[in-house]
Amino acid sequence: MARALLLQPYRATVRAASSSETKYDGVPEVKLSDPTRNYRVLVLGGTGRVGGSTATALSKLCPKLKIVVGGRNREKGEAMVAKLGENSEFAQVDINDTKMLETSLRDVDLVVHAAGPFQQAPRCTVLEAAIKTKTAYLDVCDDTSYAFRAKSLEAEAIAANIPALTTAGIYPGVSNVMAAEMVAAAISEDKGKPEKLRFSYYTAGTGGAGPTILATSFLLLGEEVTAYKQGEKVKLRPYSGMITVDFGKGIRKRDVYLLNLPEVRSTHEVLGVPTVVARFGTAPFFWNWGMEIMTKLLPSEVLRDRTKVQQMVELFDPVVRAMDGFAGERVSMRVDLECSDGRTTVGLFSHKKLSVSVGVSTAAFVVAMLEGSTQPGVWFPEEPQGIAVEAREVLLKRASQGTFNFILNKPPWMVETEPKEVVLGIYV
Repeated sequence: MARALLLQPYRATVRAASSSETKYDGVPEVKLSDPTRNYRVLVLGGTGRVGGSTATALSKLCPKLKIVVGGRNREKGEAMVAKLGENSEFAQVDINDTKMLETSLRDVDLVVHAAGPFQQAPRCTVLEAAIKTKTAYLDVCDDTSYAFRAKSLEAEAIAANIPALTTAGIYPGVSNVMAAEMVAAAISEDKGKPEKLRFSYYTAGTGGAGPTILATSFLLLGEEVTAYKQGEKVKLRPYSGMITVDFGKGIRKRDVYLLNLPEVRSTHEVLGVPTVVARFGTAPFFWNWGMEIMTKLLPSEVLRDRTKVQQMVELFDPVVRAMDGFAGERVSMRVDLECSDGRTTVGLFSHKKLSVSVGVSTAAFVVAMLEGSTQPGVWFPEEPQGIAVEAREVLLKRASQGTFNFILNKPPWMVETEPKEVVLGIYV
């Protein structure tokens, strides 16, 4: 059965949230494409940190949704269902079992793939099953190879008449939409041609997001970094090229390092910005040192081996969890856009808890799809066929709930903790 998700998105103005807690008052009203339909959303990985956070955020943002928690562990699944309430249920699903996966998709309207890590996965099994069963699809992929493998299935998704979004979490995801809005504003305000786009991310520890995030970080250390300089692709060593970035109040200055992230290639190709790079940093500071040392001492073959990485995660996880209690879960994203006239604009998104914010961000994409923002095909968030231009403001409004600092299209001095005064109250 084909699922039609068609509606003109609601518009609203994005404002910074004033509290670190997640609030849903003042969020644009959800207007499902068919208000008479009882929509069912399957969250794969729903017993994990990211999937569970997504399911929780969805249940608050759109209480009418029927949420199906998909996972392999029934005990954990039933515990999540008890937390979510009566409008939820558990489905035992193994994404590596094609028959089980297709069966679980046949009675839902949309599937959210949050069962990472995505690195080194040989196929897009969930998306393939979604196309076969004509089910709308969304993933929180943070791997370049996986994301573009998903993108290569665009023709099949169009033929099946299903909308699909890849890399639709917090970063990548919300960060892509922020970049798209900044590029659009620069062009419309005639600020010169967008020339340089820089993504900078900071997370304290693992952000409370669990062993999957730790595995993702280790696997990314085994990938050569792709960046773009004046339109040319360049290859760089992972966790090198450290710079210090000011993430503003509550986070301040942090060191960030090069990582191979999919939004670099996708925004370069979709938004047409010739120079794009992404960096990431964590805390306490010795985790950055440890990550840098791992890239120098361990062969990339080891860091790309999912089995070996899982063994390392099991070894380090107790220590990381203990340090998370000390470091906290703060997360911040800063997007810098430099134009040909020399002017730079900044977007900033900071939240006290990554484990909460990643779910809120993903839920915002799910609702946008259910409202009909996404056309048939496989799209990145910054593509207008993925999240319609007129739907971006609403998505950012929803995703930024609970942030203590959300700013878009501002000069750097309005963001940074120590702006430089050049003369007579003029800052740079």
